[in-house]
Amino acid sequence: MRNAMIDVDVLIVGSGPVGATCARLLVDDGQLNVLMVDAGPLLTQRAGQHVRNLAEQPRLEAQVAAQGPTAFRYSVPSMPERANAAVSGDYRLEHLVRPGTHLPNGERWGDLPAAACSTNVGGMGAHWTCACPPPAEGEAISFIPAAQMQAALAKARELLQVTAAAYPDTPVSQRLRERLGSAFADVTTATRAVQRMPLACSSDNTQRRWSGSDTILGTLAEPSGRPERFEIRHDTACLQLRVKHDRIVGADLLDRASGTRYQVDAKTVIVAADALRTPQLLWASGIRPEALGRYLNDQPQVVHAVRLDADECGISQSGADPTVGVYWVPYDRQHHPFHGQVMQMEACPVALADEAQADVEHIVAMGWFCCKQDIRAQDRVHFSETEKDFLGLPAMTLDYSLTDRDLEQVGKARDLLQRAGKALGTPLGEAPLMLPPGSSLHYQGTTRMGEADDGTSVCDDHGQVWRFHNLYVAGNGVIPTPTACNPTLTSVALAVRTCERILQERRP
Repeated sequence: MRNAMIDVDVLIVGSGPVGATCARLLVDDGQLNVLMVDAGPLLTQRAGQHVRNLAEQPRLEAQVAAQGPTAFRYSVPSMPERANAAVSGDYRLEHLVRPGTHLPNGERWGDLPAAACSTNVGGMGAHWTCACPPPAEGEAISFIPAAQMQAALAKARELLQVTAAAYPDTPVSQRLRERLGSAFADVTTATRAVQRMPLACSSDNTQRRWSGSDTILGTLAEPSGRPERFEIRHDTACLQLRVKHDRIVGADLLDRASGTRYQVDAKTVIVAADALRTPQLLWASGIRPEALGRYLNDQPQVVHAVRLDADECGISQSGADPTVGVYWVPYDRQHHPFHGQVMQMEACPVALADEAQADVEHIVAMGWFCCKQDIRAQDRVHFSETEKDFLGLPAMTLDYSLTDRDLEQVGKARDLLQRAGKALGTPLGEAPLMLPPGSSLHYQGTTRMGEADDGTSVCDDHGQVWRFHNLYVAGNGVIPTPTACNPTLTSVALAVRTCERILQERRP
């Protein structure tokens, strides 16, 4: 079946949550032939599963397989290791990369040293924390009508199976919210109060199943559930889009297993490869608008951990009710331009310094995502004319820095984390730590949308690339605004709008 589809209605490059959204909605329409390709392997028979749903050994194997050119096992870096490396600039691979990801620069540390990708069916959707806070006023895209965006966000929540009830609402969790709510009463409102984090997860209160791309694909994730007009092709790199005037007529694909390079014709192309590799593919294809790869936006991330005070948090001495869950201190543009997360260690992607000896049931990790104050064209991805990466695409380097205003925000986040720590118990470590730039994995802006083709954007508000009739970009890279919220929910919502445009254009 590998080369069965060579003339398709829609080619989707990338199989993460956004690519999966496009596939699901376009196939469900019932008329289009859709091919989705991914340069990485199929980690599980069910396409795009989250690795946290797997048993330990299959999970470790899946993470290694997703690491592209660094296919070996490494441990989760601890908070102090990552933070100390950020301060000293003395990086090692294990200081920066989480299992399941790899560095696009290899081990050439740049200004965004922890920037990482995943190369597997399901993309980063196989590894993410599943946090889905909605964008608030100040984060929303001003030129998209609010009612349209709310409808798209509702569809995104449905596709991702977002719930605030992934963890049981126990007496301990209620007490934690009360403590946090009291500590942050001056920066939260009744409509944006401290609350349980919306998570992409299904749960029966005893077991959680974390949403990956397979959740969005539904029956399409299973080989037996796919109609003949839909195919997922793994280990297949898209090396170049074929351009004819103002249209894309197809793409050059590489079957990595056999080394065979071949062409696919396509009437519409959606590139949803991630915020670094989507502009990489456009650049390799000679599609190089002025804003391509520019306006790179990362969210500075500050972390801390605290041992809960048993008396203040209502924890019984018998150790009952150990589950804490994941909590959210929402963004407020004027008073709290951050997204705060308080999570039990099981849900935290960064380890403690000595987690093996820690009573992790009564320790929570806290992370505050900062809103970058200055989004600048000079923060960007560069692509080489001569060097290639492990897939044969132009090698990339990242040029990025935090401004004085950004660092001021980081300082405010540290103060807020200390406030949260004091409200809950005894902080571990002397002070909150800023992780190496790129640690958020929330890169945005490199294919940003805009209101007009004025050189400051790559696409319109539906993801259609300026001056092309049938080329669309999707994913975190299209988000043009400063944000602090986890961007997946927003990106899936924007992909819903992209599909609406494509289906509208395809219908008589």
